[in-house]
Amino acid sequence: MKNPLFRLAFYFFGFLLTLSCQDTKSSNQKEITVEQPKQTESVEKSIETEELKEQELFKLSEENAISFFYDYEKTLNENKVKLTTSMGSFTIELFENVPYHRANFIFLAKKGYFDNTMFHRVVKNFIIQGGNADNQQTAKKRSEIGRYLLPPDTKKGHRHHRGVISMPSSDRDNPHKLASPYEFFIVVTKPGSYHLDGDYTAFGKVIDGMEVVDRINSVEVDTGDWPMQNVYILKAEAF
Repeated sequence: MKNPLFRLAFYFFGFLLTLSCQDTKSSNQKEITVEQPKQTESVEKSIETEELKEQELFKLSEENAISFFYDYEKTLNENKVKLTTSMGSFTIELFENVPYHRANFIFLAKKGYFDNTMFHRVVKNFIIQGGNADNQQTAKKRSEIGRYLLPPDTKKGHRHHRGVISMPSSDRDNPHKLASPYEFFIVVTKPGSYHLDGDYTAFGKVIDGMEVVDRINSVEVDTGDWPMQNVYILKAEAF
């Protein structure tokens, strides 16, 4: 390469090649920077999916129910539940100092458990009892939520006045009056049914729509206290 012009052309070509390589590296780096957030987003979605699967698989049991409701109650802002029935609506205010029963009722309402259940037991001038139904949908909901009982909480000063909502005991061998969490009853007796005090946990009271409760209590029933015409809970809304 003794020719000066040839030498100059050679160096100029090398300079252009170097610039081309640098542009290629820069382009590759930009592609990596763009792709990285997509990988992160994919990982986050995967984690969210796994968390949802864990929540779906979680079931309440007699071993974990108390600890679950202990934590769940601390997150609640709601203390009322509106029940819309096939005969009208009424609203229940829940007592603050019976935390497990309050948390349980709100939890089930927010899970949609009470929707399309029935008032399956009506005893004239005494109670209406709801939260059950003779259909597969209700049985499936119970199976998905879990099988558990709640301990009585009867020493907080709440009595079974008219309009009070309380929780019946389980029909299993149950000397300690453990509560069946899926069902509830409302007292219609004037002024109340005080013989229930000490055996069943009163956890709230009707504050609006007591005339609807009385209307349900007046329906015709069969020999087993089941209404001749089904009375449905169409929707339960916590607020």
